[in-house]
Parts: sequence; structure tokens; C-alpha cells
Amino acid sequence: MSSTLNHAQLIANSQSNNESSRKQVVINTRPVERAAALTDHLQAAGLTVVEIPMLTLQPRPTIEQDMTLMRQWLAGDYKALVIVSPTAAASGLAVWQALEDERQAQNHDDDNNNERKDIAINALQAPSYLIAVGEATASVLNNAKIEASNYQVLQPHIANNEGMLAMPEIERLQAGDKLLVWRGLGGRRLLVDTLLARGVHIDSIAWYERIMPVEAMDQYEQWLQGVLARNGMQDTSASQPKPIVVVSSGTAFEHWESIVRAVAEKALNQETARENPAILPYKLSDFSYVVLGERLANMVAEQQLSYWRVEDLAPETILAAIHAKAC
Repeated sequence: MSSTLNHAQLIANSQSNNESSRKQVVINTRPVERAAALTDHLQAAGLTVVEIPMLTLQPRPTIEQDMTLMRQWLAGDYKALVIVSPTAAASGLAVWQALEDERQAQNHDDDNNNERKDIAINALQAPSYLIAVGEATASVLNNAKIEASNYQVLQPHIANNEGMLAMPEIERLQAGDKLLVWRGLGGRRLLVDTLLARGVHIDSIAWYERIMPVEAMDQYEQWLQGVLARNGMQDTSASQPKPIVVVSSGTAFEHWESIVRAVAEKALNQETARENPAILPYKLSDFSYVVLGERLANMVAEQQLSYWRVEDLAPETILAAIHAKAC
């Protein structure tokens, strides 16, 4: 079962079903550094939230190719720079500042070094449009103590690839134009694929990669053991709603899928020798899902799983989707 709700519909639906939501368990799979706001919001609404991050963000070494692309961007070779996450914004901003320091060091005498260091942060000027995917990403740039006159951070109305494609600054890109992307390794491809088909040249710098936390499976198993113990090893699915899993990327869903399947297979092997097997751990279909965007929704739909699709990761939007799910 699937459904897509716009923001207004989600907010309207969130006004009902408060009592039933109190029994609802929500598994927040977002990375630790991005999970707190969602967890706090859902707990304040009376839901039980379990944090089991499916991703951790690991910095990647900056290589010479990355520096070359940054220098080309600063030289004005690109029509726009797209920044897809707060982590990418912080990493790229640090390198941008370092390159600006390097440039100023070449243009100032040693006697001016102290003054240069004092004004360096205010000296950054963007050579192209800066486009941030989402408010949190924009905030990293806007709060970096850089003079507003030096650049303006643009944002799509909807913080996803579809929203990006609708921006005039992206729509007007044509064959031969160049676009630079600050991102993590992997991730969604709709923006890139669409622009490549249009003949736009795209370069990207992957400042970090998303890997599965080493403790993810243990956390899932511990939570599951607690559920089975509370249920007295009895099937209570008729009285309790399915746990809802919030997933924000295809990589996170792939990690979730691998853990759920591995734990279920492990339990099945352990129970084979028993005459009266206990209730086995959950399968993927024993959960419902709140997922971000079309690509991830398609991945979940291929598994014939029950889900709601949302178009942004605002805690209010996710809470509203969960309330809609309880309808």
C-alpha cells in the first residue's frame, strides 16, 4: 500500500488520532547527528521512538582532484554550485576558506598578515549561484559569519531533487553549461541524470561517505529482544500497530533490509532444532515505512511494503504522515 500526501494534507491529518499514536513505535534510522530533532518532535507527540541509525557519516580525504575542481569553480567555470547536505556544506566551506587564505597570502606582504587573518572570513565571494538543498544546509552557509553581500544562498521550494529541477537557476542550464555539486558519496541521482540528459556537464566533490554503523545490528537485535520479551513471545499484531520505520535514503533502506533479513535468518536457524519454535523476529513486511521521495518510494514499493511517501524531512511532515498512517 502506498500514498503520497502534500504538506497541507499531512498537517491536517496530524490533528487527529492522537490517542492511537501513543501506542505507535517509530524507528528513526537517521544518522545520529541528524536524528535528534525528529526524535524530540515525535516523543513530544506521545510516540515511542527508537533510534537505530542506518548511516554514519565518515569524512573522505580531500584529494588533488577535489582541489582542482574547487579552484575551477572559484575561477568562474561553473554556472552554479549545488550543496546537498549540512555536512557537505561544512566540509566544502572549510576548503573554500583555505583556498581564499591561500590566495590572499599570495597577494599580501607579511606585514599585512594579521589584518588578512582578521578579514579572511568576510572575504569569501561566490563566483556562481549557491543552491542549498534544505534549510539546515542553507543555515551552515548563512551562519558562517560571511557578509551577506558576498553571496546569496538559494533554496528550492521543496527540499528534494524534484524541487531543485524546478528552480529557474537549474531550469535555464543548457548543453555546455557546467554545474558543481558538493555531496556525499552515492546518493540520489535524479538531478544529475536529468541534467546530463540535457547536455549539462556535471562535476562533483564527495566530501564524505555514508556507511553502516558497526553497532546497527546489535541495536536492532536488542530492541527486538525487548519487544519479544514484553509480548511474552506471543503474537500481538492484532492489537498493536506495526512499528513505523523512517527512512531518508536508498542506502539507509538497503542497510535496514540487510539487517532485518540477517537477524530473521539467524533466528530461523536457531529455532529449527526446537519442537515449539518461538515467534520469529520481524520480516520487512512487519513494518510500515515513511520514506523520502520518489526513488526511495519505488524501492520500497518493489518489496510490496506498506509506506507513506513524504517530500521533505521536516519533523512536522513526518509526524503528520505517521498520523495519516494510523487512519
